Amino acid sequence: MADFADKVVWITGASSGIGEALAKSFAAEGAHIILSGRRTEALEAVAEQLPTDALVLPFEVTDYPALAGKVEAAWDWKGRVDILANNAGISQRSLAVHTDPQVYTDLLNVDLIAPIWLTQLQLPRMVEAGGAHIIAISSVAGRAGVPLRTAYCAAKHGLIGYMDALRSETSLRHNIHVTNVLPGSVSTNVSRNAITADGSTRGKSDAAIDGGDDPMACAAAILEAVKDNVPELIFAKGMEYDLTQMRQKDPEALFELTAQFGAAQAERYEAGDDD
Repeated sequence: MADFADKVVWITGASSGIGEALAKSFAAEGAHIILSGRRTEALEAVAEQLPTDALVLPFEVTDYPALAGKVEAAWDWKGRVDILANNAGISQRSLAVHTDPQVYTDLLNVDLIAPIWLTQLQLPRMVEAGGAHIIAISSVAGRAGVPLRTAYCAAKHGLIGYMDALRSETSLRHNIHVTNVLPGSVSTNVSRNAITADGSTRGKSDAAIDGGDDPMACAAAILEAVKDNVPELIFAKGMEYDLTQMRQKDPEALFELTAQFGAAQAERYEAGDDD
């Protein structure tokens, strides 16, 4: 997909962070944008900044009975959805030993089941339309298990698995391509909005995220990956990038490293220092 002009791009989690950056980046190349998320006013504020047509389509991603109607509205807008960016998600900051089981259900619903639903509901339309491109925002934590994020890692590992399997079925037969994106630290509200052991919102960021890459740089890399039909984009550097490589090349070293890191993080967390 070399040209985004007049393409219809549907982005979830579009009110801030990587989602907002994707909206601005695709629109700058002439795409029409469907903006989804929970906060209508924030989505409208993003829409006002775009140089192309935008449809504000707010919804809660886990409101499964409503999703079919949202898909209908999205496809009715321009008659198609060329690119679906499954970006909505939530992170976690808590030790497994302290975490309520309901946190796992809630987070897996948002980060894994919801994007599967939204994708599944559109697959027959994408096949009939002759193709599409699906972007799935996973994480470096979808490749390497890291502390304080057991539920998040489970969801992001699962999202990669689903999307890889989907690609195997659809890329050649239906011209439906998939790009999994594995960001490292990107300067967004992901840490501030993370859920804790009892399901409450963390409410503060951390140094790694605050010092992370610009979301617009991440979005630019994603657009290039879609243009080139890249199956997997690892947008990370330093140790975060190294972890993704170690998982394949030297898993034993990875497990030893994460065990040491996890023990240190757990001690800091239980001492009240979870930055």
